[in-house]
Amino acid sequence: MRKVWIAVAVSLALTMGCSKVSLSFQKNKAGTRSVILAGNSAAETVPVNPNAFVEESSYGLAGSTTIPPEQKASGEPVEIKEKLFIAQTNDVYLNPETYMGKTIKLEGLFKTQAYLGTDTDYHFVLRYGPGCCGNDGSAGFEVAWATSDQSYPQEDDWVAVVGVLDSYEEDGYPYLYLSLASLKVLEIRGAEFVSQ
Repeated sequence: MRKVWIAVAVSLALTMGCSKVSLSFQKNKAGTRSVILAGNSAAETVPVNPNAFVEESSYGLAGSTTIPPEQKASGEPVEIKEKLFIAQTNDVYLNPETYMGKTIKLEGLFKTQAYLGTDTDYHFVLRYGPGCCGNDGSAGFEVAWATSDQSYPQEDDWVAVVGVLDSYEEDGYPYLYLSLASLKVLEIRGAEFVSQ
């Protein structure tokens, strides 16, 4: 489960019809990632397109202004709010050069996913959104502490995070993530399912 998972989960669910689908990732011998789709029938492996986010721009999302231009330009933290969570998250992925190095704040579900074939866990803060079968899509960010001595919360805890948008390269592909400044478990939960 990587940044590609966020975009691929919705698009794969839409192209496969409304069967139950679970996603996991594996690294193949060529060093690229594939998605393993396990649904009502046998599992199927589908190559992941590393340019999945570029393709979305053809739908009119690139250059969107869901986050006010003055907030993008200022030194203020960019807050991903509940009302436009999916649109604001997409804006960051589609225009990373605008947000790189900026502080981003958001709330969501904490999730951990192991990357098959390695001993590495990847951590995410996300919310569920529309998909082919109701609310089976998701949007959010990978998150990571700068040092390994920091701990992560329990799966499905509701968290508030503040982090700086950064990127890294793995297996020849770039990935966006939030380098955490703070991660706090909250007692009051927001909307797990968002529609915009």
